[in-house]
Amino acid sequence: MIIMGEDAQRVKDRDAQAYNIRAARAVAEAVRSTLGPKGMDKMLVDSMGDVTITNDGVTILKEMDIDNPTAEMIVEVAETQEDEAGDGTTTAVAIAGELLKNAEDLLEQDIHPTAIIRGFNLASEKAREEIDDIAESVEPDDEDLLKKVAETSMTGKSSELNKELLADLIVRAVKQVTVEAHDGSHVVDLENISIETQTGRSASESELLTGAVIDKDPVHDDMPTQFDEADILLLNEPVEVEETDIDTNVSIESPDQLQKFLDQEEAQLKSKVEQIVESGADVVFCQKGIDDLAQHYLAKEGILAVRRTKKSDIKFLKNLTGAAVVSDLDSIEAADLGRASIRRDSNDDLFYVEGIGDDIHGVTLLLRGSTDHVVDELERGVQDALDVVASTVADGRVLAGGGAIEVELASRLRNYADSVSGREQLAVEAFADALELVPRVLAENAGLDSIDTLVDLRAAHEEGQVRAGLNVFTGEVEDAFEAGVVETAHAKEQAVASASEAANLVLKIDDIIAAGDLSTGGNDDDEGGAPAGGMGGMGGMGGMGGAM
Repeated sequence: MIIMGEDAQRVKDRDAQAYNIRAARAVAEAVRSTLGPKGMDKMLVDSMGDVTITNDGVTILKEMDIDNPTAEMIVEVAETQEDEAGDGTTTAVAIAGELLKNAEDLLEQDIHPTAIIRGFNLASEKAREEIDDIAESVEPDDEDLLKKVAETSMTGKSSELNKELLADLIVRAVKQVTVEAHDGSHVVDLENISIETQTGRSASESELLTGAVIDKDPVHDDMPTQFDEADILLLNEPVEVEETDIDTNVSIESPDQLQKFLDQEEAQLKSKVEQIVESGADVVFCQKGIDDLAQHYLAKEGILAVRRTKKSDIKFLKNLTGAAVVSDLDSIEAADLGRASIRRDSNDDLFYVEGIGDDIHGVTLLLRGSTDHVVDELERGVQDALDVVASTVADGRVLAGGGAIEVELASRLRNYADSVSGREQLAVEAFADALELVPRVLAENAGLDSIDTLVDLRAAHEEGQVRAGLNVFTGEVEDAFEAGVVETAHAKEQAVASASEAANLVLKIDDIIAAGDLSTGGNDDDEGGAPAGGMGGMGGMGGMGGAM
């Protein structure tokens, strides 16, 4: 009996598992070469010709033209890791891919997917317990250790050349927006940190500024550009002549009628400016446009106005000045205005806005670079470092990097596997093997022998050297913590959990039913050979190869 349409495709059992595992592993292998300080970059060219050069895992996966449902599930792992921990996206995806590779070996031994999933869950839970046991506590005021965390995050990225300067800026920025909660914990409000970029100068000239930096010009040359204490109006309404929602035609029979029409428009603009003046505002940051005539009137009143201010800047200024965002000038009140000092840097063409009050914590990281590509990658590296430092301050736990934690976890999981009964024991051992992918790939990307490196690391950990990790620059096994390679425990826990959940999600699927072409975008131009069952190759994964 035929119950599906003639265009429908279906793959079942072992073929479905093989298809899904192959798709997921293709994604993992696409980013493996970017892992670690010696990781390589990818060049991604989108359909518009815009170029992105990066080794940030989540950026690569987001920019790649992936049109396969299973592959997109793995991309979601990277996005979750980025949202929850800020870094470790490549690690999470690589471990997920290796878990599926090892699971495929178990499936070929006729071990049921349910047993593998149960074993992976046991191993994931045990690994997170061991991470908490191995982790060392860090105080929020331990600046040296926090700088090491930031430097570790930036190593291998374009921000590495100036990582000491940037790490100092990042730690200072996080400290300024950290508050202690009633229960003694520390909360970092990253919304009070803004990142602005500027091209044409060296990254070594990056700086941390108190307050906001607005990369805009005053709308009129005669406007004042400096206030010690200014009333700030944040406006989300255009100071322009109001236009009708529908197209209209106005019939004019004489020059007098035309003049009256123009006079009415001028009166409307003057009325809007008068409302701003009556509110008491000294400075207006407008998210939309300001008419030329309104600019003239505002300048005459001694009011500084900036138009087309970015939405993110308006949001930051709201937190910084205590102002409310006004969407209707008719309803403006004195309480809607904020307070700040403002000055203009004529050399950089920037406005510096500094909030007034003890509860104001907003700071801006002004990142400089020689070109747009350099600045973009610098911003990505600094953003990741900000997230991991903030996570470290809030979580209060750190680990030795350089593959040290993965080798130690693998060793402990193998010991734990002896206490697990049934076929789940094999899955726990497979999980331990998958974790050791990280030091192996670190060694490969550094041009070292991955097998010799892993043997040396295992030997060191068997001797009780919990912090023993790989120095990719010398090829030696040493105390990674003392060498300054420090990672946040939260990011590692999240990576293990995300990888395990993604692998289990893929393994649980034993039947794929597609209404048509097996892709998420409905593209008929599948590339790659069809697997057993007639399903179209990687379902659009061929586009990845052209992106790198």
